[in-house]
Amino acid sequence: MEFIKGSFIICIVILTCFFSFGNFIDTVRADDNDIAQQYAPIFYFEKDETCYPVNISYHIDNSYLYRVGQQDPIKTSPSIDNLPIDNNDYYLDNKIGSIDDNGIINDYKLRNLGYTVYSNVNHSGDLTYIQYWMFYAFNKGTLNQHEGDWEMVQILISDGTPTQVMYSQHHSGQKATWSQVEKDGDHIKVYVSRGSHANYLRSYSGVIGIANDIVGANGKKIDYSEYELVLLESQPWLDFKGRWGWSGITEEEYQEAVILGQTGPYGPQYRNDGSMWSAIGWGSSLLPANDALFIIELILYNFVTIFIIITLIIICIILYGIYRRKKLTGLGPRIISIFYIDGLNTKSFGNILCIIGIIIAVYSLFNPWYLISTDITVSGYETSGLVNILSIDGINGIQLQFPGITGPLPLGSIMIPFSLLIGVGLIFLIFASVGLSKSKKLGNKYLFRGIRLLIPIIIILLIIISLRLIPFDSLANSGDAGVNIGEVIDSISDSPINGQRYITIQGIDGQIKLNWGLGLGGFLLLFSGILLIIAGILERLANTEFFQEKIISESKKSKKSEKKEKD
Repeated sequence: MEFIKGSFIICIVILTCFFSFGNFIDTVRADDNDIAQQYAPIFYFEKDETCYPVNISYHIDNSYLYRVGQQDPIKTSPSIDNLPIDNNDYYLDNKIGSIDDNGIINDYKLRNLGYTVYSNVNHSGDLTYIQYWMFYAFNKGTLNQHEGDWEMVQILISDGTPTQVMYSQHHSGQKATWSQVEKDGDHIKVYVSRGSHANYLRSYSGVIGIANDIVGANGKKIDYSEYELVLLESQPWLDFKGRWGWSGITEEEYQEAVILGQTGPYGPQYRNDGSMWSAIGWGSSLLPANDALFIIELILYNFVTIFIIITLIIICIILYGIYRRKKLTGLGPRIISIFYIDGLNTKSFGNILCIIGIIIAVYSLFNPWYLISTDITVSGYETSGLVNILSIDGINGIQLQFPGITGPLPLGSIMIPFSLLIGVGLIFLIFASVGLSKSKKLGNKYLFRGIRLLIPIIIILLIIISLRLIPFDSLANSGDAGVNIGEVIDSISDSPINGQRYITIQGIDGQIKLNWGLGLGGFLLLFSGILLIIAGILERLANTEFFQEKIISESKKSKKSEKKEKD
């Protein structure tokens, strides 16, 4: 009897502890939810964004579950509760579209799915990390394109006070102090780049970096009150180790897709090998924000507008100068002094060379200035001739490509307005020559413009030469792959104008041919700059007058002097 009574008491104690523990868990979750709600971000999107944070059920409900290396799906109707957790080679392929079309984006836009943000709160002593995870149906960035997209922003709370934030950006991110972040009360502002969904601290960021992200606060704004905030720890799909998007049917497709960033991302617990989920290690490894860099980004973001304003101001100054010149000395019979070509003489040759130089400079903008190309012939894969992997020109700036199985695949670009700078400079040259009567003054303008045409190519060559200063081998650990990247870079740096190298990879039959050097546009721009310099020298040597400046009458001179004295 005593035994039964004692057993009954023990059961009561166990049940009491069980329910108390359950209440404790509920209390912890409630506290975590409260703190997540307190600091919930405000999201700003660029005007042409097509996807917004969505509940992952949209992706799961429209996907087949595959395993890399298997042609047929493992499941045609996967659910939140039955995703495999035994391996990381599974992936959820959205059957509505592919990485090569807008099927997923178009379907998403037709549905009214609302907005969902997932939160995760980590406690470590006096530190609390609040994570906000966003899932997007499709990633259509300038750097890569893939199904599904997981991004995250994180806030560090120390002794109850927010001190730092961390924003995910592609394979890394950026951290900033609490004071550096734009906020509405305790709610941080997150500026999301178009397509790639990388997160930035300012609406004008993204212009610096190979991804060339397009960011802005000119589109949809999603306030913290407009989305559902869901705690991640209670989600049954959280342990799914596979990828959230197409990743390639065969092993070969999978390996190429990984390199090109075309595979779906791993989920929150497994992104970046789990370092993002652990919070502490990932956050501390990020580059800190810099206030001076914010200013540079602001200038670059508004570069075209600033450039146009400055150009208009300079044009107004030039036009005023032309007006003054017309009043004082006249503009001469041909107005633009470049057109004083009359016979076989030094000044005429100088002007002819200048006109030819201007035409060649304009033509150079439409041709590549610098190229690095490759021709790959290895077992199982070869390119159809040379493929440009780096191209620099006056119209498109800097472009990077990868020689994929289906053809060159863009990796990113940096839009530098070379054509705008050079084109406006040539227009200034023509304006500045209006009404010049002396060839020596015109020659000086030719000289300065010719030197400026040489500068872009000189800068490119200096950058190529300086690449040897970067320790590529230690950064890429390339020796393990049988390719000494450092030696390849040294070869390019040693002969930046033109060169060629054959590369073999340990354990792989075949070779890679690498060509590099100045393109047609680069040589043409150099040639045009040299022509203008020669033209300037000839005009200075001619040291003649194109026309006789008009003489202001003595009466006009006296009237002007009297007016000045009165003033």
